[in-house]
Amino acid sequence: MNFAWSSAGSDAAARAGTLHTAHGDVPTPTFMPVGTAGTVKAMTMDAVRATGAGIVLSNTYHLMLRPGAERVQALGGLHRFMDWPGPILTDSGGFQVMSLGALRHLDADGVTFRSHLDGSAHRLTPERSTQIQHALDATISMCFDECLQLPASLEAIAASMQLSMRWAARSRAAFVPRPGYAQFGIVQGGTDAALRADSVRALRAIGFEGYAIGGLAVGEGQKLMFATLDATVPLLPDAAPRYLMGVGTPDDLLGAVLRGIDMFDCVLPTRAGRTARAYTGAGALNLRNARHAGDLRPLQPGCACLACTRHTRGYLHHLFRAGEMLGPMLLSWHNLEYYQSLMRGMRAAILERRLESHAATLRQAWAEGDPPA
Repeated sequence: MNFAWSSAGSDAAARAGTLHTAHGDVPTPTFMPVGTAGTVKAMTMDAVRATGAGIVLSNTYHLMLRPGAERVQALGGLHRFMDWPGPILTDSGGFQVMSLGALRHLDADGVTFRSHLDGSAHRLTPERSTQIQHALDATISMCFDECLQLPASLEAIAASMQLSMRWAARSRAAFVPRPGYAQFGIVQGGTDAALRADSVRALRAIGFEGYAIGGLAVGEGQKLMFATLDATVPLLPDAAPRYLMGVGTPDDLLGAVLRGIDMFDCVLPTRAGRTARAYTGAGALNLRNARHAGDLRPLQPGCACLACTRHTRGYLHHLFRAGEMLGPMLLSWHNLEYYQSLMRGMRAAILERRLESHAATLRQAWAEGDPPA
């Protein structure tokens, strides 16, 4: 079976559909838990499956450094290695290389950098990134790009986008097609509509199975991010999946789905879970706050996660105050459950053509906040 995205219905710009892959089908809109180094932090893969997640993300940069792509391949590939038989998308490493700052040197061919682990020197090019993702057996590979930190000058953004498009063509040439596997191109161009349009034209001329929007959620703010989506998404092919990289908060996801995005990833649910921040239908809660100490309520009534079905807010508060590792584990599970529930709710609303009213209800509840015990 070839990789494909099929539509199940739409509501204005918003879309519901299904990703068809070599490792199973995934309903969209979908949120991908981030398993950077072959594990979703503080979660077993059974727990990730229990949230309803259909696809996870891992990272080329981190896995190439430790334990090494060839070792993962020798141990049966990333699916077996991390106990996830379903689809896996691998980020190409471009964002992580950007974050290295002085530890990297960029040229027209690729990037030379020093490992943040031990200072050892490494070279990453579009061809090498693509080869690593193939060795990992990624269901969806990403082309290698330069992710530029915003704000930046228009000239710098244009040069970065053009370099990324040349690297996209080289990534595509290095990609080995297989039934049910895919490679996505990444649209760059900062928040400039004309540069984004140029990037889309270049990627469509190369031809990919899906298209990601990169270079956002890097300091530009939600208003500019949404404006960039408004200008960019209508230019993307209707029959291909659309992926907004590294985003974001529940309200970010909602706004992007309303604009026609199908796929998301973000470290926020698990990172917040490790710092006592819970996402709920009544907004975000800080479980370290003393007001939760004697609260017998679950975090969110009706939530199927272990934190909500077996424990009280008072107990979760205690775990964080006592520094117990179970606190981050339970809250990470809850946050991922909430994000999956959010996506399921949006999909149902799209299919029933009531997403606008559903969005208004969600935003009103977030604005009203958590009622007192």
